[in-house]
Amino acid sequence: MAPKGPIPPNIQVTASSGRADDGSTPDLRILHYNDVYHVDQASAEPVGGLARFMTLCKEYRRGERFEGQPELLTFFSGDAFNPSLESSVTKGRHMVPVLNSIGTDCACVGVSILLPSPPELHLPQHADTRTQNHDLDFGVKQFEHLASKTTFPWLLANVLDPALGENIPLGNAKRTHMLTSSTGIKVGVIGLGEREWLATINTLPPNLIYKSASETAKELVPQLREQGAEIIVCVSHMREPNDDKLARNTDGLIDIILGGHDHYYSHSFIKDTHVLRSGSDFKQLSYIEARRRADGSGRWDFDIWRRDVTSEIPPDPPTVKLVHNLTSKLKHSLSRPVGWTATPLDARFSTVRTRESNIGNFVCDIMRQYHGADCAIMASGTIRGGQIYPPGAIRIKDIIMCFPFEDPGVLLRVTGQAIWDAIENSVSLYPALEGRFPQVSGMEFEFDPSREPGRRVTSLLIGGKPLEPERKYKLATRGYMGRGKDGYTSLLVKSEGGEAEEIVDEESGILISTMLRQYFMGLRTVGQWKYLSARWCSVASNTSTPFSPDGRPAGDERKKSSAPTRNPAEQAGSETSGKSWTAFLQSRLGLDKAPINDDTDTDGEEEEEEEEEVVDDQDRVDWEILLMRKFWARWARKAGVQGSVCDSLREGEMSVDWTRTIAPVLEERIKMVQG
Repeated sequence: MAPKGPIPPNIQVTASSGRADDGSTPDLRILHYNDVYHVDQASAEPVGGLARFMTLCKEYRRGERFEGQPELLTFFSGDAFNPSLESSVTKGRHMVPVLNSIGTDCACVGVSILLPSPPELHLPQHADTRTQNHDLDFGVKQFEHLASKTTFPWLLANVLDPALGENIPLGNAKRTHMLTSSTGIKVGVIGLGEREWLATINTLPPNLIYKSASETAKELVPQLREQGAEIIVCVSHMREPNDDKLARNTDGLIDIILGGHDHYYSHSFIKDTHVLRSGSDFKQLSYIEARRRADGSGRWDFDIWRRDVTSEIPPDPPTVKLVHNLTSKLKHSLSRPVGWTATPLDARFSTVRTRESNIGNFVCDIMRQYHGADCAIMASGTIRGGQIYPPGAIRIKDIIMCFPFEDPGVLLRVTGQAIWDAIENSVSLYPALEGRFPQVSGMEFEFDPSREPGRRVTSLLIGGKPLEPERKYKLATRGYMGRGKDGYTSLLVKSEGGEAEEIVDEESGILISTMLRQYFMGLRTVGQWKYLSARWCSVASNTSTPFSPDGRPAGDERKKSSAPTRNPAEQAGSETSGKSWTAFLQSRLGLDKAPINDDTDTDGEEEEEEEEEVVDDQDRVDWEILLMRKFWARWARKAGVQGSVCDSLREGEMSVDWTRTIAPVLEERIKMVQG
């Protein structure tokens, strides 16, 4: 029976066998999605968001157009538990009810190993395994815990953990799974990962065994057929070229490969095998109808539609409530603006992973200046925004979502040759959208992508001067790269068996998101200086005689104890003072005369609800500041310590135009030889 009703908007034909047009009922109906991180919608189309995504899931599952047709089978191709704003707090727990509510029937573990390899590899604990796939970001044990809470199996056939037993996959996943459709068709499912993804995982068990995806499929698919599988579905978490290679090497053994790992939508048909990936972040999905061929070959015809999750799709009310419950606790504290940008900040994957970006320049500059380094290198996989941030307010939420990883920045002392090798590695896989592609500060380099990997860099300057291979440089980077991840083995620190000396190690470093928040707060403070000279005279002349902390006028006899006996918040209500403690402190510091700005760090409507709590916090902080200033000055005089607000500048040292608004630009730090 043909689908009823009009075809909905924002749907595109990806592949057509022509059989869907004759009104025949499909034998199988499938929904596919992959790589989902943020449950909230984005600002640009397709806006995505779990609530609108769920509307489409329910439409395909039980919509009127599909009445009387086979029940929907739903496949997920990995990467859900990290990175996102929510996962930085929940460690992936919030995604369990999400994946369950979608009605997922089977999933592939989001994980991948980049090593020169024979078909089978035994990977020691400190092998060069670079992964940027995120279901294991919080450790294998946490993945096992999360997977146990889901209502569907997780598959991974070709990465085995001998510690769990013979032929047991990493994370106690399954190798294959058999589903039976509502029409009685047996669907054999196999999960496969690539070498590349294991290369980005921070914590892996020792002695993992990686087996070729193609060889594993050739071994296990016939077993599924023997068990009665009438159709073979592979859920994979591999780059598109590796999925294509799998299709070529298996020569039609698999009917359809539902891939993940790449954050875009694509489809190809190779040796009678469909290869599909369905976008990312709840912004797209694929709806698939499969019909058995009548020629007795056992092959299947597929009709595939792409559906974009746009703002025209109404959100699903129960899911709106679910999303609200998942995110409401974070929204208040994380939605406040912490800074402002005058120019768009380009954090798209297609930008940061192929060329210099202004947000990459800005963040690397912060890293370099924070540590006082000669230069900075940041793998572009660090930048997870996936969008252009428009001019205007930068929220704490924006910073954490764009830089969600939990490894801190580090400062290393390395040779010039190590930096050269790091840059060679960073462009070795160009033009693939690999997270190892660099963003830099304090350096400029040129590379030729037509050359073989490892010989692509043609020039490299640090501080405007040619790099000296034997010279030691101070390099700011991520702890992730200091552990040799993503191929940055030349930056491997001594504590991990490398040559790089740690000046600031991971234990002492801070997160990039924290660096940025500190930087913007510094700008807010510096931004007040411009009012100092204009307002100081009026502040001084209009400030009334301050009251002592115990509520008495300054000239009165004081109690023997010089410290207040009550909490500053309690003092605020003192009837003898005639004014609140906060008012006294503002008067004492001149804050009561500070100009009012229209870009203060508040949420407006929510401010009244938290007024008392905020006042208490301000009282405590201001009280501590006053005590610190008083006793620091007294101690410094007695100890003979000479201090100043800042060191005096030498001629030409002022290179930063301090402003509360940033406007980073492109500076030709990364150049590519054309043609």
